[in-house]
Amino acid sequence: MTHGLSIPGATKDMGKMLGGDEEKDPDAAKKEEERQEALRQAEEERKAKYAKMEAEREVMRQGIRDKYGIKKKEEREAEAQAALEASSEGSLTRPKKAVPPGCGDEPEEEDESVLDAVIKYLPGPLQDIFRK
Repeated sequence: MTHGLSIPGATKDMGKMLGGDEEKDPDAAKKEEERQEALRQAEEERKAKYAKMEAEREVMRQGIRDKYGIKKKEEREAEAQAALEASSEGSLTRPKKAVPPGCGDEPEEEDESVLDAVIKYLPGPLQDIFRK
């Protein structure tokens, strides 16, 4: 026993879902174009707003840099690169690494001379023990 429930338009919508004819809205293309244009305009306004905000922030940052004598990251990197190029100018080899003394690049005889320097401050019997 089924009850006669009918949903108006159900068969028409089912036909569309199954790939049947769709009713064409004559203004659909025009509406879609207007919607796309509104989206583009909103995006441009948003970008302009954030560009203005970023420009204001940059003015404030520059004021802080000027006040405290801080350089921009790009300026620091450019100066470091220029210094590196200037130091290697006229040289055919790559620039030497800046390694502080005592970091393992010296030969082992340095350690012996340090040991000898320590030994000569010890009392006589202890000097003999270490020299053997």
